Amino acid sequence: MKPSAVSTHVLDTANGIPAEGMAYEFWRMEPEPTLLRAGTTDADGRTDAPLLPPEEFRPGRYELRFDVGAYFAARGGDPGYLGTVAINVGLKAGEGHYHVPLLCSPWSYSTYRGS
Repeated sequence: MKPSAVSTHVLDTANGIPAEGMAYEFWRMEPEPTLLRAGTTDADGRTDAPLLPPEEFRPGRYELRFDVGAYFAARGGDPGYLGTVAINVGLKAGEGHYHVPLLCSPWSYSTYRGS
């Protein structure tokens, strides 16, 4: 079984740069919503540590919440119509590393299971 962990990376696609300083929250949704981590992304658009290291991993539903609107507004730009972007994922044990990237602009976002 591969050890499982969770990380993220946020890219500001409107400006072609890492999304430094974007606020995020990481929640475990089962059995009751529980906030596990909160902070802001670093200069590379990443968190300073894994959101869920292997020793803390439990299978289940999790949610990453990113304050996209506030990020763009703080940079003097149009916050668009996005406020908080929530990505809800189901994680299984033994599936290895889960990387949840967010590519965003003030008007759109996309995500995928990265490596």
